[in-house]
Amino acid sequence: MNKRLGRKFFLRPAVIVAKDLIGKFLVRQFPSQNLSGMIVETEAYLGVYDRASHAYGGKVTPRNASEYLEGGHVYIYLCYGMYWQLNITVLEEGVPECVLIRALEPVVEAKEKSTKQLRKLASGPGRLCRWMKLNRSFDREDIITSKKLWIEDRGVKIDSSKIIATKRIGIDYAGNWAKKPLRFLLSQNPFVSVPAK
Repeated sequence: MNKRLGRKFFLRPAVIVAKDLIGKFLVRQFPSQNLSGMIVETEAYLGVYDRASHAYGGKVTPRNASEYLEGGHVYIYLCYGMYWQLNITVLEEGVPECVLIRALEPVVEAKEKSTKQLRKLASGPGRLCRWMKLNRSFDREDIITSKKLWIEDRGVKIDSSKIIATKRIGIDYAGNWAKKPLRFLLSQNPFVSVPAK
């Protein structure tokens, strides 16, 4: 049975939530249908101390203000001027930790598309936002109560040994923080954006 994740799930540190989201399902509801995919890759961002975080040093700007919301809210921003990036806030209000959803394994009829075609839908944060039509209008969305976007547990059990921790993608500017193992992915899953080395 599908069970929507509640507030308590997100009132925990980003590293824990990022790992526990592997195997959960992101659901996007449209008027006539929904799209969903199993989360297979995430990244944790640890707020004011994390040089890769938009909140590093305690910065608050119009762009990142939603990063400070209570756990379970959307923080979405545009990367390179063209790719939306979906993050979910964690912990209590005022603590700017969040989890970036990097890749999904889409749930579709098996006959619809090949694995290669399906990879193009959601194997990367920009791709999954394009597929689910997520943009700035979702910033600050509360996924605990939203009728358009939420995360649910469908009973998929992922053994912790199948979750790989490695360095995050595209943050070479972050010094030692660039090397910290804060990206989590499902081992040998063909839908991750960048396989573990």
